[in-house]
Amino acid sequence: MTVDLAQLLDGLRTLVSVIVPVFVAMDPIGVLPLMLSWTADLPSEERARQLRAALLTAQAVGAVFVLGGNGLLRLLGVGLPDFLVAGGVVLLVLAVSDIAGGGSHEARGSTDRPDFGSVPIGVPILAGPATLAALMVLRERYGYGLAADSLVVNLLLAWRIFRRADQIAALLGRNGLRATSKVASLLLAAIAVRLSRDGLAPVTFAGG
Repeated sequence: MTVDLAQLLDGLRTLVSVIVPVFVAMDPIGVLPLMLSWTADLPSEERARQLRAALLTAQAVGAVFVLGGNGLLRLLGVGLPDFLVAGGVVLLVLAVSDIAGGGSHEARGSTDRPDFGSVPIGVPILAGPATLAALMVLRERYGYGLAADSLVVNLLLAWRIFRRADQIAALLGRNGLRATSKVASLLLAAIAVRLSRDGLAPVTFAGG
């Protein structure tokens, strides 16, 4: 069976265009310091429960926006460009705060909350404006199937990263985690600028 190299490369390009924007928007690696600080004193069962709550909440909200995000925005009288600009501005503020500040992602939620899985980890950190906007634009370009697949694959990646949080933290070290978080915040800032630019002069979010 002959493999068409052009088709293979096109498929890989599509896969990257579908998976990477949502992964960068979710930023599970950048969220690691927050997860570690919140779960440090929890038993393994409670840690797993909070993780499940976060991922299930992000999946539910993401699925709603994949299936009917544009309809919901129309019902509210908000267009996708408006959503992109608003999400971009909010994420840019968060990213700049993370880059310039001394902490990690603690500004996105309160560490005093005993239940932090669904809120704020699930929403608005994992399923935040950038993630939801990316899913809606991916659905417009690639259809429901690939947009839904992107959501599921990225949540599985986030689950694997969070499950290996202790090992990743030990591997990277405190300074490594801090540097990784800053790089992720810089990428998030770039995504925020792209979101706002796409909203002001709408172009396709993913891909060239």
